[in-house]
Amino acid sequence: MLAALACNRLKDGEYNLTLLTTNDVHGRFFDSTYVDANLRKSLIGVSRVVDSVRVADGAENVVLVDAGDCLQGDNAAYYFNYVDTLGPHLYSRMVDYLHYDALAWGNHDVETGHPVYDRVFSEMKAFKVPLLAGNAIRNDNGKTYFPLYTVVRRAGLKIAILGYTNANIKAWLNEEIWSGMHFDRIMDHVQEDVDRVRAAEKPDVVIAAMHSATGKGDGSVAEAEALDVFRSVRGVDFVVCAHDHRPYTEQNDTMALVNSGSHCRYVGIGKLSLRVEGGKVTEKHISGGLIPVFAEKADTVMRETFHEDYLKVKAFTLQEVGTLGSDLRTRDAYRGMSDYINLIHTLQLGCAPAEISIAAPLTYDGIVKAGTLVYNDLFTIYPYENQLYIVRMTGEEIRLMLEASYDKWIQSPAGGHVLKIRERDDPRTGQKGWSFVERSYNFDSAAGIRYTVDVTKPKGERVAIESFDLSKEYNVAMTSYRASGGGGLLREAGVDTNRIDERIVSRYPEIREILYEYLKANGGIDPAVTGNPDVIGAWKFVPEKVAGPAIERDLELMFSR
Repeated sequence: MLAALACNRLKDGEYNLTLLTTNDVHGRFFDSTYVDANLRKSLIGVSRVVDSVRVADGAENVVLVDAGDCLQGDNAAYYFNYVDTLGPHLYSRMVDYLHYDALAWGNHDVETGHPVYDRVFSEMKAFKVPLLAGNAIRNDNGKTYFPLYTVVRRAGLKIAILGYTNANIKAWLNEEIWSGMHFDRIMDHVQEDVDRVRAAEKPDVVIAAMHSATGKGDGSVAEAEALDVFRSVRGVDFVVCAHDHRPYTEQNDTMALVNSGSHCRYVGIGKLSLRVEGGKVTEKHISGGLIPVFAEKADTVMRETFHEDYLKVKAFTLQEVGTLGSDLRTRDAYRGMSDYINLIHTLQLGCAPAEISIAAPLTYDGIVKAGTLVYNDLFTIYPYENQLYIVRMTGEEIRLMLEASYDKWIQSPAGGHVLKIRERDDPRTGQKGWSFVERSYNFDSAAGIRYTVDVTKPKGERVAIESFDLSKEYNVAMTSYRASGGGGLLREAGVDTNRIDERIVSRYPEIREILYEYLKANGGIDPAVTGNPDVIGAWKFVPEKVAGPAIERDLELMFSR
């Protein structure tokens, strides 16, 4: 197809295009942690890499694309989403500074809500940087809510960039956040879209940027369609993907796939070279790779340009919000009850009419030191903007949900291991050596009841709940992510999350805001209060002589680096 187009459009000669990609930035706008002098990888480091490539390859030959999930995950994003809302969003201005050519929208961008993402969309239009999501379909007229594609010219080539978002957003977020639209599978549209754009625009190069995980290429997962596109769609030169936080590249004779991971650890790079002779493409070479970002190598001009914004975020971040009686370590949640998860359960059970709380560790390995708490600590305790829902469930559904959760978390002792871990480097967390097979933010435990989890028994027989009526209905507090079907735990319990509204008896604001209000009301966090068994109940792994030592050995393998 490209050869045929070249016969009509391209002059004889060599053409060399460089594609740079980012994704899952998650609010890493600044290279500071705000609370100390340590530097971290951020868009300021990305800018240094991008500038270096533009100098080496010629800015006129470089395209810069992002594949989504940038507006959530860090203090700076939160501050400009919800606190300082009068001027242009910081992210919009940074995108303009970096001269992005196009952005695909992610589920965590949608999570910010219409007031935020509609505002950023409008600002990006003013900066002439399109936000793309060709599978976000309006309910009223069947058109796309965001544009499907944009066209740019680089390296003497006409380049079409198509964008798509996570097709499974309804399993992550409540519909009120994305009201007025719905999300189709990317594979249901992409071949027709590519053919239509090629016919209309006659581009020389096509890039498909999608906030969808790399996946297995077997079409089985709605939010992991990148390899599906890579292996089956014709007429695409580069697939840029995201969502799973796994740096990955793959290529064949005609196409390259690039996933730069997350949190500005890498910049993805794609290279395309063409030789045209006698009006025909006689050679084509395409490749993909990753460029590491170094925290100590920063764009100092960019840092200075946005310094006033940084100072605003830092002041917000360092405001004192209360006290903490003893250290909170999120890794403690993997061995059983912990001060960290007890706190989350206490917050959720404090929201009427909750009777039972379901919660998981959302920070993989963080610590908040005892003493004075600042707002920054609340992001360690609760990093996401999840709302709290109270959902009506039967006792049997609760039991089945817990069985599904612990099956992700533990295994019957195998090779001496109780935690479901394996020896591999986990690119999602940066964990070297041993890591969880499943995602720890799906390791739900319950409060408000007493139960044991027998590690020697198979799934379906592990959870034994004391004085519990399996036929009775209970009001269960959980995140909006879980209630919407995230993690699949409710589905395994037999709950139809497409009809979850019929079960929701109450909705509360974001859980971090509930924590903030708790601190204002109580002055601090006392683990003796948040761990009160009369309120939160109790649970443990049994037999303790088997589970306890094995779990400690597993944690030592995972965290003794």
